[in-house]
Amino acid sequence: MYINGMASIAAQTEEDLFAGNLKSFQQNIFPATIVNYKEYIKPMMLRRMSKAIKMGLVAAKQALNEAGVEVPDSIIVGTGEGCKQDTEKFLENILDENESFLTPTAFIQSTHNTVGGQIALDLKCTGYNMTYTQNSVSFESALIDAKLQFAEDPDTRCVLVGGVDELAKTSTPFYNLDGQLKAGEINTAEILQSESGGTITSEGAAFFLLSEIRTQDSFAEISDCMIYREISEEKLEEEISWFLKKNDLKPEDLDAVILGNNGDKRFDHYYHQLQDTIFKNTLQLGYKNWVGDYNTVTAYSCWLGAEILKRNEIPQQLKLNNLEVKQPKSILIYNQYLGKNHSLTLLRSL
Repeated sequence: MYINGMASIAAQTEEDLFAGNLKSFQQNIFPATIVNYKEYIKPMMLRRMSKAIKMGLVAAKQALNEAGVEVPDSIIVGTGEGCKQDTEKFLENILDENESFLTPTAFIQSTHNTVGGQIALDLKCTGYNMTYTQNSVSFESALIDAKLQFAEDPDTRCVLVGGVDELAKTSTPFYNLDGQLKAGEINTAEILQSESGGTITSEGAAFFLLSEIRTQDSFAEISDCMIYREISEEKLEEEISWFLKKNDLKPEDLDAVILGNNGDKRFDHYYHQLQDTIFKNTLQLGYKNWVGDYNTVTAYSCWLGAEILKRNEIPQQLKLNNLEVKQPKSILIYNQYLGKNHSLTLLRSL
């Protein structure tokens, strides 16, 4: 599948990323950067939208604008937790109004498929529309569905695929209760050296306009994507080698690997093992210490890898080792969360 347009909203801006001006945070929960949503969404609609809807709609429109496409044939969205802000608003209204006199807006917009629906309404797209909510492989599930759309429907020429998740005032801090978030003083820039459990979290959206056939606007290719519910540490290298072989590559052929290290000592050993063995001589990049970890953060990593291939430029602050690559041609993305939901995504330049 070829990428013809893409856009991302996250805790760091694209300009700061490639200028080496990434900022660190002192909290374990931090928001995405402020975007001028009024450029893309009417003010009357904007005030009714949660942040997930706003981020998703704007990122989708930016991706379409870059590709020069007004309406895609299909819209496929991945979201781990959906529109949590509207869910909280509706539940709070139930309590405040004693289960009576409730307005339906928050309830209607609290479902996971709201983002995909709002994009379709705005674009007047009546084609296939699907939302996947598979925790930390929600975005990868959307990618695989896009591949199936191209394979099964000859009339499908371009598919809008994205991932989006938002923070919520009440429910996001619940991650502190089971140790998913780090406790105590935090400097996010240094968490990958942490010796404690837990990580940091944020929010974001990334969307891609994909086509099965290469066009004059194509600048990168998503060659393959694979999801594993569970992989033992002993078989991880074997599975990665098989995945690469399936795509006519060996580990040493990769120019870079984007890893999901998040500073959680309990599970980062999956990455450390690969860094010391199969990817020892490959440029290694990490990003979660700058943009946080959330269910669809791999959509950001896919945007990151494609942007690197597009620019032929490596953001120096992301480097986990000292290797240099001048013109990257192939990038592998590997992610897992809490030892489960492992995913591999292969990107190639054109």
